[in-house]
Amino acid sequence: QVQLVESGGGLVQPGGSLRLSCAASGSIFSINAMNWYRQAPGKERELVASISSGGSTNYADSVKGRFTISRDNAKNTVYLQMNSLKFEDTAVYYCNAVVRQTGWGPMYDYWGQGTQVTVSS
Repeated sequence: QVQLVESGGGLVQPGGSLRLSCAASGSIFSINAMNWYRQAPGKERELVASISSGGSTNYADSVKGRFTISRDNAKNTVYLQMNSLKFEDTAVYYCNAVVRQTGWGPMYDYWGQGTQVTVSS
């Protein structure tokens, strides 16, 4: 099995910054994409940012220029640096990883438990 453990959420004022981390552990041969999603109350879960194993990144339009996704492949960890936070960034943020557990096996999606980010004055 694979576990994803997120950390770094919390309460921050508008304009502030937070850094989320997500560490993957367990039976891992390789990790393809690592992604951050978020879900606000009453809304569907949305993709915020993604990063490939080679470091290519994509962002939702709503966070471009403010959020930066990065990863440390040696540590199986993905980060989300969030700057210039806005009220509308308030949500539960989830880490997602596409993992191959053996060299010849299929890839599976794994999810973290979520971490709350609240932007409030």
